Amino acid sequence: MLRPHKNLCRFIYGLSHHQSLHCIRSASTYQHNQRNHGAKGNVRKKDENEEAHLYFYKSRGQHILMNQRILDSIVRKSAILRTDTVLEIGPGTGNLTLKLLEASQKVIAVEIDKRMVEVLHRRVAEHQYEDRICVICQDALKCEFPRFDLVVANIPYGISSPLVAKLVYGTIPFRSATLLLQKEFARRLLADPGDSEYNRLAVNVKLVADVEHVMDVSKRDFVPCPKVDSSVVIIRPKKEVPDVNLEEWRAFTRTCFGKKNKTLGATFKQKKKLMDLMHSNSENGYNSFKEMVIQVLKSGDFEDKRPVKLCNDELLHLLALFNQAGVYFHDGSKLQDAERGVLAHAYSSELEE
Repeated sequence: MLRPHKNLCRFIYGLSHHQSLHCIRSASTYQHNQRNHGAKGNVRKKDENEEAHLYFYKSRGQHILMNQRILDSIVRKSAILRTDTVLEIGPGTGNLTLKLLEASQKVIAVEIDKRMVEVLHRRVAEHQYEDRICVICQDALKCEFPRFDLVVANIPYGISSPLVAKLVYGTIPFRSATLLLQKEFARRLLADPGDSEYNRLAVNVKLVADVEHVMDVSKRDFVPCPKVDSSVVIIRPKKEVPDVNLEEWRAFTRTCFGKKNKTLGATFKQKKKLMDLMHSNSENGYNSFKEMVIQVLKSGDFEDKRPVKLCNDELLHLLALFNQAGVYFHDGSKLQDAERGVLAHAYSSELEE
């Protein structure tokens, strides 16, 4: 097998004198060549004018899924219709893209690496899918997505949190997002109240969407091999979401989950926390404001409860009690739909302890 370099993986695809080999060989093709042609058959005689090199950078989260069975399963579980437009983020060299093109009407592929885009274009052209793909060479966190029906993607690990937030809090309605994520991240996304992994990310995502675990994927199915295993999850936006100011909710959960295992009473008795809230909430003195905050907690029987064990309904109830008492966590006007996408960038620090 080809061995990845310490920092990156190098693939050399040889070119004959008459025809270019436009796609990276899959693991199965490589093994077939080994058996039938020997090691020298893997890379044809080099032509210095035509040889190309492709590198996968681990630091950019470029881990290419090679297992065809897993790729097929991801597409099948995504329940793609022939009329669907599928958004794929980080297509890399196109292993998943080609299968998505087979199953859907159109694929929108967002890839920041121009080298990968070149390989993707060549592979798509070989299969005569050019008229059914739109490749956007931009940062997925910064660009505006065209309309799509589904998301199916192997997400670069480093942008998982802000990208999930951009999708679920975005303005484009979609049916589901089938995402291949780092296993630990997926567990945090799936966590329920009382679980050790339960965190603010799960709270905020589950306010607007349901999350389902599909399967785990071994790190050995990727090239270059990452340090950890992965998981596939499906995120389905809820048809109805609570009528809550999303910026207010986000600011509130940030306050509560800063120390998720502390009691709410202990959290809201901290002088710095109270002073921050007082800045935009009260013209009364510190002691009066502190008493009001503690009274709100007591009125809902929340003083001795810990955020890590509270479900969204309980958190929504507590936020309503605070707002009714005139205590607000976000100093701003009600969030408009067109502004929801802005939340995505703020989620990069959402992985709480």
